[in-house]
Amino acid sequence: MTATMFNLQLRQPSLLDFCPITAAVEELANAGGVEERGAIYTRREVVDFVLDLTGYNSDLPLSDLRLLEPSFGDGDFLLPAIDRLLRAWKANGTTTDPLDALGDCIRAVELHRVTFERTHARVIARLTDAGIAARTAALIADRWLQHGDFLLAELPKDFDVVIGNPPYVRQELIPAVLLAEYRSRYKTIYDRADLYIPFIERSLRLLSKGGALGFICADRWMKNRYGGPLRALVAKEFHLKVHVDMTDTPAFHSDVIAYPAITVITRESPGVTRLASRPEIEGAVLSELAAQLRATSLPHGVGAVRELVDVTAGSEPWILASSDQLALVRRLEQDFPNIEEVGCKVGIGVATGADEAFIGHFDALDVEHDRKLPLVMTRDISNGTVVWRGYGVINPFEDGGGLVDLEDYPRLNRYLGARKAAIAGRHCAQKTPAHWYRTIDRITPGLTKRPKLLIPDIKGESHIVYEEGRLYPHHNLYFITSDEWDLRALQAVLLSAVARLFVATYSTRMRGGFLRFQAQYLRRIRVPKWADVAPDFRHELISAAKAQDREACNRAASKIYALSEEEKAALGARP
Repeated sequence: MTATMFNLQLRQPSLLDFCPITAAVEELANAGGVEERGAIYTRREVVDFVLDLTGYNSDLPLSDLRLLEPSFGDGDFLLPAIDRLLRAWKANGTTTDPLDALGDCIRAVELHRVTFERTHARVIARLTDAGIAARTAALIADRWLQHGDFLLAELPKDFDVVIGNPPYVRQELIPAVLLAEYRSRYKTIYDRADLYIPFIERSLRLLSKGGALGFICADRWMKNRYGGPLRALVAKEFHLKVHVDMTDTPAFHSDVIAYPAITVITRESPGVTRLASRPEIEGAVLSELAAQLRATSLPHGVGAVRELVDVTAGSEPWILASSDQLALVRRLEQDFPNIEEVGCKVGIGVATGADEAFIGHFDALDVEHDRKLPLVMTRDISNGTVVWRGYGVINPFEDGGGLVDLEDYPRLNRYLGARKAAIAGRHCAQKTPAHWYRTIDRITPGLTKRPKLLIPDIKGESHIVYEEGRLYPHHNLYFITSDEWDLRALQAVLLSAVARLFVATYSTRMRGGFLRFQAQYLRRIRVPKWADVAPDFRHELISAAKAQDREACNRAASKIYALSEEEKAALGARP
């Protein structure tokens, strides 16, 4: 296991009574939950693959290198690395004292106390099995292994190799005092960044010139908003050398929701990035793939490996599509404005924070008629058209935006009062107790009557549904309105392969290959101005959308974007 979270040396337990940060770290050091620790177990074949990609091979003089494992857990990465180091040391002769020869070769950090002690014993056993005296083995293990929080620990610099699987922990699970300290130290903790973001930042900064970081972790930071500062750091100071998409591969011993990827980032000048996707998790296959990815020149005709240039561009999301798709995206971005620049608005439906209180069958919501709105949810549009199941949402807002006075609405007052315990317990209600009955998002009743396109968040294909202006969208639906574009014509564009290419290029993927059709990705789509669309093309788009004919949508879209035959072919080879 390589992702058990934090690491800080606790040399002075007496400080626990005086230092909140030390106390928070000590609490985490004794935490038992896997979720709290971010523990993920990596398969041995994948570990060997990462070690190969970073060049940490036993046929090299590894005793001359320094390796770092920032969160070693049960030793999924650490123990195979030690095995390689010992083989290399024996191959070069063992005449020197083992402590002198090996003592500075590895530094590995782990916070969880029980896990640290268990792996410490395994390391000693590895060393004694290699013929090193028990006392010397214990001294080496003590030099190598450090108990504490990696993000706060004092560590040497200039590591040649950094490997592992950094912890994937949401901010909500990190004590506030500790999160504040992390934020003061690491500029890449931005927005809703998970803990692996500062782990990557610090690991990169500890690399020596020419050094290599090889991590397997969630790929969300490569495209999401919160990954922007880290992407900017990589683009400015490092080289994204290798990216291997591990989508739908059994890289771990348990299922994970987040999509993993293997990245090798080096402290070198930027250059070509080599990419592979979804390799078979079999030792010989991965060994051969690693050799191809590390080859001085890419062997001719090797289909498993691609090369791209300019993958990193400041804080912009990494575009990892094929070169012809990348060229098409760049051409469309140059020739057309984005969707919100042509008079379209992208938004998301209402989040209440207490759906069981605010949402129910419309006719059964016992409030004044103007205090409820018919609600459209994902299940209402599952077949591509709207089939309303009869649900509604309580609307506590006046048309002007403020909350209504409950004294003016006795039925609403009685309804909400009966559910006050659930409603007032929400975070937003506790922040402003006088506004305890507001929904998280403000409700704008006028949106109900506006025609709109509805888009579920997670789908394998674009799922764009026209709603004529009768229903208010729920929070798991994005919506698009426009005063300029005909929404039926826009529906055809968004159902086309062109729109999907934009979303697939910038979106993170979920398990099963599903894309995230979120606002931040929808806003990336480029669309011509409605005034620039010829009348014949307008009719063709509208007809294709009403018929729900994706091929017709593709044909019509190819005309308004003036796609060449090569560009049409690129759309056929979906990312």
